[in-house]
Amino acid sequence: MSITSALVLFAIIWFTTLFVVLPLRNKSQSDTGEIVPGTPGSAPVDPQLKRKFILVTLITIPLWAVVTAIIFSGWISVDDFDLFHLLSGYERS
Repeated sequence: MSITSALVLFAIIWFTTLFVVLPLRNKSQSDTGEIVPGTPGSAPVDPQLKRKFILVTLITIPLWAVVTAIIFSGWISVDDFDLFHLLSGYERS
């Protein structure tokens, strides 16, 4: 795995984790009863993005390390995901 591949893998895991963490512990404006004119009632009052970004990074680092170790060990390779050679009867050497 090259450095670029490792960075792309980290970014994919980071953004996937971010989309899981973003909706957690959000209070909407309609929950607090203080709706700012011109905004939807479902808009968050205090999204705490800095805290969530730090949490996502702390979760991503060990996940990325495990996935990278699995890739480097060869336990799972690209050939494991190649289903076309099974359908065509062609064996890779």
